[in-house]
Amino acid sequence: MEVVSSNASFGGTQTVYRHASETCACDMTFAVYLPPQAKSKSVPLLWYLSGLTCTHENAMVKGGFQEHAARNGVALVFPDTSPRGEGVADDEAYDLGQGAGFYVNATQDPWSPHFQMYDYIVRELDAKLKGMLPHNGQQGITGHSMGGHGALTIAMRNPRMFKSVSAFAPIANPTKSDWGRKQLSAYLGDDESTWAHHDATELLTSVGWSGDMLIDQGSEDQFLDLLKPEALAHAMAAKRQPGVFRMQPGYDHSYFFVSTFAGDHVRWHAERLGATIS
Repeated sequence: MEVVSSNASFGGTQTVYRHASETCACDMTFAVYLPPQAKSKSVPLLWYLSGLTCTHENAMVKGGFQEHAARNGVALVFPDTSPRGEGVADDEAYDLGQGAGFYVNATQDPWSPHFQMYDYIVRELDAKLKGMLPHNGQQGITGHSMGGHGALTIAMRNPRMFKSVSAFAPIANPTKSDWGRKQLSAYLGDDESTWAHHDATELLTSVGWSGDMLIDQGSEDQFLDLLKPEALAHAMAAKRQPGVFRMQPGYDHSYFFVSTFAGDHVRWHAERLGATIS
């Protein structure tokens, strides 16, 4: 585990790590924020999964999560969005390949040798974090756009791993969207029966979520037609799923939107993870 950088932040520490991933068969980078409370006790962990074209750095720098995590005694982890490097398959389009892993385990060539992001998050990185952080075992997960899709689907498929889930402008119904059908076909093949495990709307309908969930969506999001928030909202109502779906007036898809509501999400997770809230 190589330390790439380490900086003091709101009384805690923001660190970036690089390691050789067995799951993705390449070097992977991720960031961890430890709040000041972690100096004297173990703390809950909130995962943040980023969207298309992002790395670990986007939310770490632009999201403004550290101040809220420090106030609420929650650690943060910001994984990368895909495998990267020489020999890792890529595509000229921004929404496929490096930067666009979609948090699935690819089964198709040329993606399958490296694009195993579901197992990387759920198995490899989770195990590494438990061994290296003052982590009390309580975990929540959130994310933005493609990362919101990842957060919702991973949480619903792993309810013992995650106690809380939220999302910012998630790709809510990828099996019915061009932000989904293209990638799921490329990574998983043309058998659409294999796609449902990676669709938050489909999973909520079939599996559900044992707790409540928080979804924020900007009303002026330039990608609304691709995100399909109405599908998830309808599924929540039909399932009678406890939770809050907020259409935020005037907000777009940018990190100005994410940073505006970051504090709400961190506090929401902290309450459900038993953190010490100030």
